[in-house]
Amino acid sequence: MKLNVLKMDGSKGTAMSVDETVFGIEPNEAAVHQAITSELSNRRQGTHAAKSRGMVKGGGRKPWKQKGRGAARVGTIRSPLWTGGGVVFGPHPHKHIRAIPRKMKQLARKSVLSDKAASGTIFVLDELKIDAPKTKAIYEMIQHLELEGKKVTLLPAVVGDSLFLSVRNLKNVSVIKADHASAYELLNNDVLVFDKAGLAMLSEQLTAKN
Repeated sequence: MKLNVLKMDGSKGTAMSVDETVFGIEPNEAAVHQAITSELSNRRQGTHAAKSRGMVKGGGRKPWKQKGRGAARVGTIRSPLWTGGGVVFGPHPHKHIRAIPRKMKQLARKSVLSDKAASGTIFVLDELKIDAPKTKAIYEMIQHLELEGKKVTLLPAVVGDSLFLSVRNLKNVSVIKADHASAYELLNNDVLVFDKAGLAMLSEQLTAKN
């Protein structure tokens, strides 16, 4: 299987062979779903909390006598029925960790890459290198590749300071080191743009037998 290689000015380069076990498999939607829900769940901090009746300060004595006032009986002003009282069955800090097997994570990434390769939304650049921080250089590259208005994820082998600083002011463009991209980061865009080294790096990672 081959993918076309382009240059940053949009001109064509030499086609690059890619591993069909990474870019040519039948996508497994169940694995992708598991990987993405796991990642999004693991991002949650789980610090949300509310005070129960026993945690609210005050209300040590009965506000009025049990009988004789013609009002409902009340044992404490910190009852959940009162303003400022405790919360019934409120949230408490806990972890949201959802672990999945490593092989399932790998399968999910392969599935996303294969789907994008089949739909023609993977672009490969001969080289993705910026010598100095310059947002205009990345913007012009996006224009040359006819990707303006699309959500683009750049996946080079090396994310240097110049490239990072050049991308951060572009609303729909993000940059991630190729072998660090998760299934969610590969999926959450319209187009993936690799450089040749980044594509080879990710392919090698996904085919490693360890």
